[in-house]
Formats: sequence, structure tokens, C-alpha cells
Amino acid sequence: MKRSIKEAFNSRMKLYFIDAMGAMALGLFASLLIGTIFGTLATYTKLEFLNTIAGYAKAATGMAIGVAIAYKLSAHPLVIFSCAAVGAMSNAMGAIIASNGGTIVKWAATASDGSGIFYAAGPAGAFFAVIIATEIGMLVSKKTKVDILVTPVVTLIAGFAASWLLCPLVSYVMFYLGNFIALATTFQPILMGIVISVVMGIILTLPISSAAICSMIFSADALVAAALNGTAEGLLLAGGAAAVGCCAQMVGFAVISFRENKWGGIVSQGLGTSMLQMGNICKNPRIWLPPIIASAITGPLATTVFSLKCSGVAAGMGTCGLVGPIGIIDATGTGATMWVGLVLLCVVAPALLSLVFSELLRKLGWIKEGDLKLEN
Repeated sequence: MKRSIKEAFNSRMKLYFIDAMGAMALGLFASLLIGTIFGTLATYTKLEFLNTIAGYAKAATGMAIGVAIAYKLSAHPLVIFSCAAVGAMSNAMGAIIASNGGTIVKWAATASDGSGIFYAAGPAGAFFAVIIATEIGMLVSKKTKVDILVTPVVTLIAGFAASWLLCPLVSYVMFYLGNFIALATTFQPILMGIVISVVMGIILTLPISSAAICSMIFSADALVAAALNGTAEGLLLAGGAAAVGCCAQMVGFAVISFRENKWGGIVSQGLGTSMLQMGNICKNPRIWLPPIIASAITGPLATTVFSLKCSGVAAGMGTCGLVGPIGIIDATGTGATMWVGLVLLCVVAPALLSLVFSELLRKLGWIKEGDLKLEN
């Protein structure tokens, strides 16, 4: 009995914090992230219709997250469709926080009224609110003869209640986390460059969403808050370190596993995700060392030597679809130093460093032939 309860609990935790979070990342990719790509392309191509697409894609972020999470939780159609609205409201809802003391001035706000800094809960708020709304909506879905009315009403009320209660708290936590990272990176760019690069790179490879986490920490609201205390530059540099760390994982694994996975591995890991190696990491955690060491070296170089910047969801995407590098270009601006730093720290250095360290570990017998082989 105890075993079955434990297994059920673990199953729900996996569903919520791995599967649902992964679905949230897909929702982000299909809206905010792809909108960012279109916006960047519009900047350099001067094609105005790309800006129009970007605007609508970004505006649909909350709705895309809501639908993605509800779908992953195997919700019924009316619950899924209702969660589009839940995602929109919870993504936009947050709190107005006093700029001089960090106290909440207004609870469950959706815009600034001039009394402080408006801080939306963003994807983090949407994540919790949509899960709650989905589970409560499913309790009544298809249980009555007027399901078409009952299910949307219950789902929306549950979503609003969850948003009203949780989103201000989530935004408050994100406010202080963003402030801490911005301040710490401003005064300790080398140390924070190492920490952020390594931690975000590890999160990228784990079966949770680094993109979702970065979209919360390095959001537009976080930049506004950081600008008020003069640490916006630090927050953007931290985002650059995160982007570089994620690139190190993807490029690193793609290169060191080439002998096992050939060109298919280069594409699937270098442009897809290093998460594919999680099964092999569980069998032999030592294969993780080369990309981690590479990220620890490239991270501080990003924050100090090349001053690479990044913000939002792009900071947690690495080389997936080249979103990370595009985010760096968008936040840093063009220039010789940026281009050299981008190519060196996002591609060349991670590839060479990971290869060197992996060969050393192979000679030591810590990595053996086949340890990095991906399943077909």
C-alpha cells in the first residue's frame, strides 16, 4: 500500500514538474520564442510583416502555455480550450512592488498604476494556475448534461482564483531572484558567470525547462526592476552567461559523442537538445563532466571579456534552433567583439574544450566506448 502511494505521488510529480514543464516550454517556443526570432529577423531584413507576426506570437504566450499544459495533462477539449484564457490571465497577472522597499503595493495587478514596479508572474504563474484549473476542471468535465457551460465556468473560476492567490507571490519571488542575480553579477561577474553558466547548462540537459526558467528570471519586468537600481547590465550579462552555458551543453555533447552518433548526433543534440543524453548520464554521470567544465570556462568569459548579453526565454535555449545565439545578437547588438565572442563561446570553445576533457576521461577509463550512444 505504501509503495503504491509513493509510486502514485512520484508519477504525479513527474507529470507536473517534468511533463507539464516540458509542455510549457513547447508553448513558449511556439509563441514568445518564435516571436522573438521573427522580431530579430525583422530588425535585419526590414520586413515589416515579420514584426506583425512577432507581435501576435508574443501576445499569445499565455494562451499557448495554457493549452500546452492542459493538453499534456490529458484534459478534455473544453478544459483545454478554457485553459487558453487561464494561461492568458495568469501570465499577465502579478503585483505592483514598491521600488524603494520591495513590498507589495497592489495585489493581483495586471498593469502599472504608477505606484511602483509592475511585475507579472509570467510563465511561472501560468504554470501553477493552469495545472490547478485543469485538475479542477477535469473534476466536472463530462459529468453533467450541460457540460458546455459547466466545464468552462468551473475551469475559468478555478483559474482566476489560482491566479489571484498565487501570481502575486510568484512575481514577488521572481522580483527578488532577478534582483539578486543582477546585483551579484554586477559586482562578481566572474563568479556569477561560472555559477549561472554551469547551473543553467545543467538545467537545460535535465528533463525540466531551462527556457521557462530563464523567461521568468530574465523577463522584461526583471530588466525594468534592475534598471531602477542600476544593475540592468548585470542582469543582461547573467542572461548571456546562461545562454553560453546552455550552448556548451548542447555543442559539447554533440561533439564528444560524434564517434558513437555521427552526424545525426550532431544535429539532434547540437540543434535539438542535450536532454537526449539523460539516459546515458544516469548510467555514467562522468560523461557530463566535459560540457560542465566547458560551461564553467566560457561563462565568465561571456560576462567579462566579451560582455555577451541575453534576455528572456532565449537565455535558456542554447543552440536549439539557434535561438540562444539569436537572443545574444538581439540583446548585445552587432559589432566585431560580439561576433567573435558569439562564435567562440557558443560553438568553438565548447566543442574544443569538451573534446579535450572527454578524451582525457576516456584515457582514464571514466568514459568508455558506447557510453554516449543514443538510442535510435
